[in-house]
Amino acid sequence: MLGIVPASLFFVFLSKIPAVGRGDAFKEVYPWLSDLGIGFSFNLDGLSMFFALLVTGVGALIMIYAGYYMRSYQKTNRFFGYLVFFMAGMLGLVTASDWITLFMFWEFTSISSFMLIGFKHEKTAAREAALQALLITGGGGLALLAGLIMMSLPYHSFSIEAVINDPQPFLQSSLFVPATILILIGAFTKSAIFPFHFWLPGAMQAPSPVSAFLHSATMVKAGIYLLARLHPVMESQELWIYTLSVFGVVTMFVGAWFALAQQDLKKILAYTTVSALGTMVLLIGTSTAYSVTAALVFLLVHAFYKATLFMMAGNIEKITGTRDMNQLGQLNRFMPVATVISLLALLSMSGIPPMIGFIGKELMYEAKLNAPAAGNFILLTGFLANAFTVFVSLRFAYGVFWGKKQDFKKQPHEPDVSLLVGPAVLVFISLLLGIFPNQIAGLLGSAFQSVLPGETLIKLKLWHGFNEILLLSFLTVLLGVVMFVYRKAIIRIVCYLNSNYFNLKLSQRFFTGIDVFLNLTKKKTAVVQHGYHRFYLMTIFIAAALLLILTMPAVDFQFDFDLKFDGLSFFVMLAAIMIIAGSIAVIVAQSRLVALIATGFVGIGITIVFVLYSGVDLAITMVMVETLTVVLGAMVVYHLPKYLNYSGVGSRIRDGIVAVFFGFVMGFLALQTSKPTTLTKISDYFVENSYTKAFGENIVNVILVDFRALDTLGEIVVLALAAIGIVSLLKLNAQKKSSR
Repeated sequence: MLGIVPASLFFVFLSKIPAVGRGDAFKEVYPWLSDLGIGFSFNLDGLSMFFALLVTGVGALIMIYAGYYMRSYQKTNRFFGYLVFFMAGMLGLVTASDWITLFMFWEFTSISSFMLIGFKHEKTAAREAALQALLITGGGGLALLAGLIMMSLPYHSFSIEAVINDPQPFLQSSLFVPATILILIGAFTKSAIFPFHFWLPGAMQAPSPVSAFLHSATMVKAGIYLLARLHPVMESQELWIYTLSVFGVVTMFVGAWFALAQQDLKKILAYTTVSALGTMVLLIGTSTAYSVTAALVFLLVHAFYKATLFMMAGNIEKITGTRDMNQLGQLNRFMPVATVISLLALLSMSGIPPMIGFIGKELMYEAKLNAPAAGNFILLTGFLANAFTVFVSLRFAYGVFWGKKQDFKKQPHEPDVSLLVGPAVLVFISLLLGIFPNQIAGLLGSAFQSVLPGETLIKLKLWHGFNEILLLSFLTVLLGVVMFVYRKAIIRIVCYLNSNYFNLKLSQRFFTGIDVFLNLTKKKTAVVQHGYHRFYLMTIFIAAALLLILTMPAVDFQFDFDLKFDGLSFFVMLAAIMIIAGSIAVIVAQSRLVALIATGFVGIGITIVFVLYSGVDLAITMVMVETLTVVLGAMVVYHLPKYLNYSGVGSRIRDGIVAVFFGFVMGFLALQTSKPTTLTKISDYFVENSYTKAFGENIVNVILVDFRALDTLGEIVVLALAAIGIVSLLKLNAQKKSSR
């Protein structure tokens, strides 16, 4: 039933294609923090339409698949809640028209992905994979937020349209380089680009519907969407072009290489997904009409065949009890329909006609041949990566559906029709679009104009004649077939190189880094949070005094100690004497009770000062606090052991120096604040605005309730929590007594 919602949204978006193609605007704005220029705003253009159709279309099919796949699991309502939450996050992300809205939905996808990857939380591997994905994508999200804020500063707005329509203020800003780097970190972590790619294979601990939706068609494409969205702004910048090209090439090759020797079906698909994401980044960075067309087509192609293969891998695991290729073989005898669907998806993955994957591969070769820089290197690397993909596809098909007969844990059989509907529809669309590719020209054209304005989408067709592109495609398949013929030797060589030269194990190093960080934190905590209250106070006093001293050169302090006592009344002098006498009594007292009473004496003196200077409300509060403190303190002192002197002469000298130093600095600060100043008093602001803006005649109440509302609310919350804690302890003590 949940598939009805995304399916309905899919057809709604589909109906908007003609209007979006004409340039009609579909905008929605919901005010939020208007003073900061922040609101929930959404816009539907060609690029967002393209991704919205992908999210809802593939999402509807995977919802149907998941409804039957997850029947044997517990807490499926929670699972579907997470999945719907994720889908809403992706839709919000791709339709957002301001950066803050985009970031919020960006983080929604990270959080929901964490929940979905760790759905089988009873397994340690699932918990670790979920944590790894959250920390990497969440950390990248924070970098992205910083970059987006930097980019928005020249515009005094968070509007995406403002940056795209006029890139120059940002490009000429001194923040361009750091903002660009931070944005790229956010996109690379989300889309599993090297060196952040290792979280994606680990995420295969998630149920297969999650892998099919998040890790092939949607979440990992969020970074690609961001790069495509920003491309009109960055297309002429060398930092952008070279960074995308270098990291794209490396990721494309690394993903394909590590897929060669994998035995786990989902790990194979995960590493080929990493390679595909690197290819998309490379194509966007190449920044030509061919490359952008190829990127959009390949994005669609990859979503179709990879979602299909992930769902089929889930079917195979559910039916046979394993997804280890070494324990699979000759499944074509038991599941012929599933075999056909999988083979068609693998043909598209390998770029073999008549599947649309063939058109995507030809466009990629065309883009690489026309690359403006390092074209030969990019072409060679892409050729090898594609050949590796053909090898992996052949190995997948042969090892699972032919190969040696195995003793299965479960008797294989054809998957239920409901588990085949989604994969079959996606494969059929891939075949149909491969034969009639111009059926999506309108949708691709609108998305193309959003990425590369002013250029024209390259015409899509299955047959381009005999040319060098076709030759490259043929050689790619030929090399993949040759590698497959010698697969045992190839796998042995790859395993040897991986274990001896490419044994990075980034995932393990990541968790090792986390452990090191936690150990350092524990050591730091042991030093800083040592539990000695007097040292906490000493640290606060010294740090505050030093900070005040450091600010003195920047302020026009007048070292004038011409103190005049003529204007002081007798009662003020009496209060000052009480405060000084009480302070001295606290220092020399040999009894806790005497010291406690002396502190109350100091408090009463301060209360008198408040009364004399018309701070009646403060005086009332002070009397209540001092009285309560002395009473409660006396009750506590009664139960404490005998008063002992634990401090030596050296400690007292140290404490005395700190006290004199801090007292001198604070006294000097107090004297300076009493000097006349040309600055407007803040009290004047409250006098002028308390009644007109806050509608209150009592200025103190207005300050507490309106101008300091959040501060007051925080104080109330703290007091409420303290009261709840006290009541809980009293009840607990009463329960213990009654149980005895």
